[in-house]
Amino acid sequence: MNRLVKQGFPPVPERPVRPGATRLRPPGSGEASGWTAAVLLTERWLAAGARADTLLEGLGTGLPVLERARAQHLFYGVVRWHGRLDAALGGLMIRPPRTKVLAVLFTAGFEILEGKSEPAQVVHHAVEKAKTVASPKEAGLVNAVARKLAYRLAEKPATAAIEFSHPAWLVARWEKQLGADATRQLLEWNQTPAPVHARWRKPEQPQPDFLKPTKWPGFFEVPGGHWDEVRKLATEGALYVQDPSTRLSIELLAPQANETILDACAAPGGKSLFIADLMRTGRLVALDLPAPAGEPDLRFDRLKENLNRAPAGVKVALQPADLLVAGTKFFRDFTLPESYDAVLLDAPCSNTGVMRHRVDVKWRLQEGDFAQHARQQLALLKAAARLVRDGGRLVYSTCSIDPEENEQVARRFAGELHGWKLERHAQAHPWTDGHDGAAAFLFIRR
Repeated sequence: MNRLVKQGFPPVPERPVRPGATRLRPPGSGEASGWTAAVLLTERWLAAGARADTLLEGLGTGLPVLERARAQHLFYGVVRWHGRLDAALGGLMIRPPRTKVLAVLFTAGFEILEGKSEPAQVVHHAVEKAKTVASPKEAGLVNAVARKLAYRLAEKPATAAIEFSHPAWLVARWEKQLGADATRQLLEWNQTPAPVHARWRKPEQPQPDFLKPTKWPGFFEVPGGHWDEVRKLATEGALYVQDPSTRLSIELLAPQANETILDACAAPGGKSLFIADLMRTGRLVALDLPAPAGEPDLRFDRLKENLNRAPAGVKVALQPADLLVAGTKFFRDFTLPESYDAVLLDAPCSNTGVMRHRVDVKWRLQEGDFAQHARQQLALLKAAARLVRDGGRLVYSTCSIDPEENEQVARRFAGELHGWKLERHAQAHPWTDGHDGAAAFLFIRR
């Protein structure tokens, strides 16, 4: 998961370009400009609607670290504030310009909105850049429109949805579920770039001084400017970059030494590694959906990479599988256990609890997705339940804050399947808990 730090443009991790992704390189012979790269990323996002993290991977390694971080900061800022910027641009042009010119205006608009530079300076910079990124003639359009855009952005937005750049239907849903005050706090939270957190995996070793302690045991905040150290520590297996919200499901699962545990939707493997770290000895099976035929299985590759760092005493098995169709024969064919002491189902969901990190989720989410997710989640939960031994534990978790995916799914499961008791549950709301939103439910098989 890509993360931002608000101040200082910290280095971001270099990641391999996903096969099939287009490398984005700023035009021009010698200048390595994070600003120009942000414009190109924005242009691709506006034109194709691709996932923001996928586009960022396509940036490649052609930029210096600080310029790459600047490109991410600006691009994610544009995506995060797209609704506000788009509303402010409404009616300022007789006909739509080229997507590249629109990307210049969005990037400049975010800089104006962010307020780190005077609007006049932002406009001047955008006009000069537009001469090479677009054309001298289009730079004139940028000059005229960006000046008006600065005035528009200084005006008070008409609605909370526009003010905090969220779809109006989603804001209305939250206001109905949470109330106006909590919704406003959630909107403010989502619009603030998130700090980086890491889980320290070596409790017997002291942490480096640059890691800042948090109120969540074992989790530390990583300040900007230390990515080289973090990368080295991660490679050595000393830490794992992870949000503190992940602890909710793992604490309910309560992995014990020498148990046999299944992570049924394991990729990319952060929670699987957390389980293994707590077990120290035992057996861990990690399943996740295989990639479509003919496509590289990047999620599973990342799962494998993460679990290669599991403690030596934990016997780990990784297997691509669809939990909904993986019956007894599947587990026998791959010599996997057919029942488990504990099963974690961290189900696919709307991601409404992690919008601070996944900045484009709100623009891809549709009203009907919640019911669709809930149907799939219940089916997965029932499939996972078949694999729990008598007296065993089943934890259902999501990174959603929506009752339709959380309490309602848990209630339906307990009502439709006999022999299960909801022991306890945990819910995290970002604006009160200080980290990503999540929910987890512990069921005991009687």
